[in-house]
Amino acid sequence: MPELILRQVGIDTYQENIAYLPMGCDICRSQGFGALSKIEVHYGGRSILATLNMTENGLVTGGEIGLSHAAFRRLGAPEGARVSLSHPNPLLSFDFVRHKLEGGHLDKSQFLAILSDIVSYRYSNIELTAFVIACYQQTLTEPEIGYLTEAMIETGERIDWGLPLVLDKHCIGGIPGNRTTMIVVPIVAAFGLPIPKTSSR
Repeated sequence: MPELILRQVGIDTYQENIAYLPMGCDICRSQGFGALSKIEVHYGGRSILATLNMTENGLVTGGEIGLSHAAFRRLGAPEGARVSLSHPNPLLSFDFVRHKLEGGHLDKSQFLAILSDIVSYRYSNIELTAFVIACYQQTLTEPEIGYLTEAMIETGERIDWGLPLVLDKHCIGGIPGNRTTMIVVPIVAAFGLPIPKTSSR
C-alpha cells in the first residue's frame, strides 16, 4: 500500500473525517483517487474511512496527506507518521438501508450492521440521511423498533452502575411547559430506587 507522511492541517470539519491531498499528486494518479473519493487511512493496525478533498494551495505537498481534526484524533497517529492508503471495502450495510427504503423489513443483524458502520464513522451525512428517511418514510414495525434499540445498545457506550436495577424516566420533549421530570424523579428517588438523571437545562 502507498505510504505518505501525515500532517494535521488544522481544519475543523466537526465530525467529518476529511483527508487532503495535493491536486494531481502521484498517488492520486496511480490509485485513481479524486475529489470526494472515499479512502481508507491506515496506521499501526488502526484505520479510518475519510472523504478526500484536493488542494492546490500548498496545504500539503507531494508525499504528504493532511487530516482534519476529527480524522486525526480518530486515527491516533502522531504528526509526521507514515500512513498508508487504500480503497475501502464496499459499504455492504447500505444495501439494507436501500431495502428499507423500498419498503422491506430489517432484522436485528441488519440493524446491527448498519449501526456498527455508523458508529465507526463509515456513513457520510448523505447516507445517514438516507437511513433516517428510510426509518421515517417506511414506518418501523414493533419488532424493528426492538431490533434497532438492541443494536443501539450493543454498539453504543453504556454505563454500568453495578446495581441489579436502575430506573430511568425519559421524555420525548417538544411539549412546552411539560415539567414531569422534576416531579417523577424525586418521587422515585424518595423510595430509595436508583434513578440517575441528567438534564439539558
